[in-house]
Amino acid sequence: MSKTKLFPRAEDLGKNAYRKRTYYTLLVEQDVLARDQDEADELFRDGGGINYDKITSDLVQEDKGVETVIVDATWTGDTGKTEYMGKVVLNPDNDYAEEDGDVVLDAYADETNKETA
Repeated sequence: MSKTKLFPRAEDLGKNAYRKRTYYTLLVEQDVLARDQDEADELFRDGGGINYDKITSDLVQEDKGVETVIVDATWTGDTGKTEYMGKVVLNPDNDYAEEDGDVVLDAYADETNKETA
């Protein structure tokens, strides 16, 4: 018989034990600031993703006699392309942006310009 965390009692006499395996898709979308796409990819690889230590039974709901046997997360290799979101620039709406350190993310700024390349 399969190992289980269920502990039947006398009042459970005649009941059946069932197990259901449900697969969920987890989407993780992360952002990072980097000099270029290569550095961004390196930062995502080395500092992003999920913390597998947090994939525990705390993640699941257990109520009304339901007990968790396995909680697992497996990377499927499905990874989207690193997308350019914009460049950090001085806020064009602030005449004192440079002195104030006031910056914004400009989605229309050129990804590779001579000032930052």
